Amino acid sequence: MLVIAGVVTCGMYLFMDDDLGRPDRPIRLDLGPPVYVPVCGDPHRARFTICSGPIRANCVVDGDTFWFEGTKIRISDIDAPEISEPRCPSERQAGETAKRRLLELLNEGSFSLNAVWRDEDRFGRKLRVVSRDYRSLGEMLVKEGLARNWDGPRLSWCN
Repeated sequence: MLVIAGVVTCGMYLFMDDDLGRPDRPIRLDLGPPVYVPVCGDPHRARFTICSGPIRANCVVDGDTFWFEGTKIRISDIDAPEISEPRCPSERQAGETAKRRLLELLNEGSFSLNAVWRDEDRFGRKLRVVSRDYRSLGEMLVKEGLARNWDGPRLSWCN
Protein backbone atom coordinates (compact mmCIF):
# COMPACT_ATOMS: atom_id res chain seq x y z
CA MET A 1 0.00 0.00 0.00
CA LEU A 2 2.79 2.43 0.89
CA VAL A 3 4.61 1.69 -2.34
CA ILE A 4 1.45 2.48 -4.31
CA ALA A 5 1.00 5.76 -2.40
CA GLY A 6 4.60 6.72 -3.20
CA VAL A 7 4.23 5.92 -6.89
CA VAL A 8 0.93 7.83 -7.08
CA THR A 9 2.49 10.85 -5.36
CA CYS A 10 5.50 10.82 -7.69
CA GLY A 11 3.28 10.39 -10.75
CA MET A 12 1.02 13.25 -9.73
CA TYR A 13 4.04 15.48 -9.26
CA LEU A 14 5.23 14.73 -12.79
CA PHE A 15 1.89 15.11 -14.56
CA MET A 16 0.30 18.04 -12.68
CA ASP A 17 3.01 20.66 -13.02
CA ASP A 18 3.71 24.11 -14.34
CA ASP A 19 6.43 24.98 -16.88
CA LEU A 20 9.12 24.65 -14.19
CA GLY A 21 8.17 21.09 -13.25
CA ARG A 22 6.46 22.06 -9.99
CA PRO A 23 2.88 21.23 -9.04
CA ASP A 24 0.34 24.00 -9.67
CA ARG A 25 -0.84 23.61 -6.09
CA PRO A 26 0.05 21.36 -3.19
CA ILE A 27 -1.03 17.78 -3.75
CA ARG A 28 -3.11 16.34 -0.95
CA LEU A 29 -3.90 12.68 -0.75
CA ASP A 30 -6.49 11.78 1.86
CA LEU A 31 -4.89 8.60 3.12
CA GLY A 32 -6.19 8.83 6.67
CA PRO A 33 -3.56 8.92 9.41
CA PRO A 34 -0.04 10.05 8.52
CA VAL A 35 1.89 7.40 6.61
CA TYR A 36 5.45 7.07 5.40
CA VAL A 37 5.60 7.92 1.69
CA PRO A 38 8.96 6.94 0.23
CA VAL A 39 11.01 9.32 -1.88
CA CYS A 40 10.74 8.69 -5.62
CA GLY A 41 13.51 6.16 -6.13
CA ASP A 42 16.56 5.65 -3.97
CA PRO A 43 18.07 9.06 -3.15
CA HIS A 44 21.66 8.17 -2.21
CA ARG A 45 24.60 7.23 -4.38
CA ALA A 46 28.35 7.26 -3.86
CA ARG A 47 31.53 5.50 -4.92
CA PHE A 48 32.72 3.40 -1.98
CA THR A 49 36.17 2.00 -1.19
CA ILE A 50 37.51 -0.15 1.64
CA CYS A 51 38.25 2.06 4.69
CA SER A 52 41.91 2.81 5.35
CA GLY A 53 43.60 5.75 6.99
CA PRO A 54 42.09 8.46 9.15
CA ILE A 55 39.71 10.03 6.59
CA ARG A 56 36.39 8.20 6.44
CA ALA A 57 33.94 9.56 3.87
CA ASN A 58 32.47 6.79 1.70
CA CYS A 59 34.05 3.49 2.66
CA VAL A 60 33.23 0.02 3.98
CA VAL A 61 34.54 -1.07 7.41
CA ASP A 62 33.17 -4.62 7.49
CA GLY A 63 30.12 -6.61 6.40
CA ASP A 64 27.64 -4.54 8.41
CA THR A 65 29.31 -1.15 8.92
CA PHE A 66 30.25 1.62 6.48
CA TRP A 67 30.85 5.36 6.31
CA PHE A 68 28.62 7.50 4.08
CA GLU A 69 29.27 11.21 3.66
CA GLY A 70 31.27 11.25 6.90
CA THR A 71 28.65 9.40 8.98
CA LYS A 72 29.30 5.91 10.34
CA ILE A 73 26.36 3.61 9.62
CA ARG A 74 25.60 0.20 11.09
CA ILE A 75 23.25 -1.90 8.97
CA SER A 76 20.57 -2.56 11.58
CA ASP A 77 18.87 -5.66 10.22
CA ILE A 78 21.94 -7.95 10.07
CA ASP A 79 24.99 -9.19 11.94
CA ALA A 80 28.11 -9.95 9.90
CA PRO A 81 31.29 -11.76 10.99
CA GLU A 82 33.87 -9.64 12.83
CA ILE A 83 37.12 -8.52 11.24
CA SER A 84 38.69 -6.29 13.89
CA GLU A 85 38.35 -8.78 16.77
CA PRO A 86 37.45 -12.17 15.28
CA ARG A 87 37.11 -15.15 17.59
CA CYS A 88 38.80 -17.48 15.11
CA PRO A 89 40.53 -17.39 11.68
CA SER A 90 37.40 -18.62 9.86
CA GLU A 91 35.37 -15.70 11.28
CA ARG A 92 37.95 -13.21 9.97
CA GLN A 93 37.90 -14.86 6.53
CA ALA A 94 34.08 -14.81 6.44
CA GLY A 95 34.14 -11.17 7.57
CA GLU A 96 36.50 -10.19 4.75
CA THR A 97 34.19 -11.89 2.23
CA ALA A 98 31.14 -10.07 3.66
CA LYS A 99 33.02 -6.74 3.56
CA ARG A 100 33.92 -7.15 -0.13
CA ARG A 101 30.34 -8.13 -1.00
CA LEU A 102 28.90 -5.12 0.86
CA LEU A 103 31.32 -2.93 -1.10
CA GLU A 104 30.00 -4.42 -4.36
CA LEU A 105 26.36 -3.98 -3.33
CA LEU A 106 26.82 -0.33 -2.32
CA ASN A 107 28.63 0.45 -5.57
CA GLU A 108 25.98 -1.21 -7.76
CA GLY A 109 23.65 1.79 -7.68
CA SER A 110 21.59 4.20 -5.66
CA PHE A 111 20.19 3.20 -2.28
CA SER A 112 17.96 4.34 0.58
CA LEU A 113 18.80 4.66 4.28
CA ASN A 114 15.83 4.05 6.56
CA ALA A 115 15.89 4.74 10.28
CA VAL A 116 14.72 2.10 12.71
CA TRP A 117 13.22 2.32 16.20
CA ARG A 118 16.55 3.56 17.60
CA ASP A 119 18.61 6.24 15.82
CA GLU A 120 22.07 5.08 16.90
CA ASP A 121 23.86 2.36 18.83
CA ARG A 122 26.06 2.66 21.93
CA PHE A 123 29.10 3.35 19.70
CA GLY A 124 27.44 6.35 18.03
CA ARG A 125 26.86 4.59 14.70
CA LYS A 126 23.61 5.49 12.92
CA LEU A 127 21.34 2.42 12.73
CA ARG A 128 19.82 2.12 9.26
CA VAL A 129 18.23 -0.43 6.97
CA VAL A 130 19.95 -0.02 3.61
CA SER A 131 17.78 -0.85 0.61
CA ARG A 132 17.59 -0.61 -3.14
CA ASP A 133 14.27 -0.84 -4.95
CA TYR A 134 12.65 -1.67 -1.58
CA ARG A 135 14.95 -4.71 -1.08
CA SER A 136 17.22 -4.76 1.96
CA LEU A 137 20.92 -5.07 1.08
CA GLY A 138 21.32 -6.74 4.47
CA GLU A 139 18.78 -9.39 3.51
CA MET A 140 20.75 -9.98 0.30
CA LEU A 141 23.86 -10.66 2.42
CA VAL A 142 21.83 -13.05 4.60
CA LYS A 143 20.53 -14.96 1.57
CA GLU A 144 24.12 -15.28 0.31
CA GLY A 145 25.21 -16.72 3.68
CA LEU A 146 27.46 -13.73 4.46
CA ALA A 147 25.42 -12.36 7.39
CA ARG A 148 22.64 -13.32 9.80
CA ASN A 149 19.38 -11.58 10.56
CA TRP A 150 19.93 -9.41 13.62
CA ASP A 151 17.85 -10.69 16.52
CA GLY A 152 19.77 -9.55 19.57
CA PRO A 153 22.76 -11.43 20.93
CA ARG A 154 25.78 -12.02 18.76
CA LEU A 155 26.34 -15.65 17.92
CA SER A 156 29.68 -17.23 17.18
CA TRP A 157 30.83 -17.48 13.56
CA CYS A 158 33.41 -20.14 14.55
CA ASN A 159 32.75 -23.84 13.97
